[in-house]
Amino acid sequence: MLTLRFVPYHEIESLDSDQRIQKLLKLAKEDKIILMQGRLEPTEETQLIQKTMEQISKKFKGIEICTIYPQEKSEQFIGKLRKELAKILIGDREGFTVIGPATIIKEIKRDPNKIQLFAENPKNKKRRSRRK
Repeated sequence: MLTLRFVPYHEIESLDSDQRIQKLLKLAKEDKIILMQGRLEPTEETQLIQKTMEQISKKFKGIEICTIYPQEKSEQFIGKLRKELAKILIGDREGFTVIGPATIIKEIKRDPNKIQLFAENPKNKKRRSRRK
């Protein structure tokens, strides 16, 4: 069974970078595909990848990560100012991040407004290899 776990922004906003990374990595190691509101800071994304590499084993093959961040068409100054003020007050909730175990996510295709995720159930893979 494929499990999707939605992580709303308010669930991770109060966590520091290490706690945020540990939470996301724990969920991925539980074979869950994480749909996270918002996005990680570039340094957090780098740390997540580093921590993942340290924990690779026969059972855990790593993660796939993809962020979609809608590109704004030329906005007027007032619109940009409102957005920046909102980010300061409630955090940067724009964008959407998908993180999942590499054993399940086979490919992620992205364009500015959508993500196509190709997944495979690792249990089905085991069944097929037993039949051969």
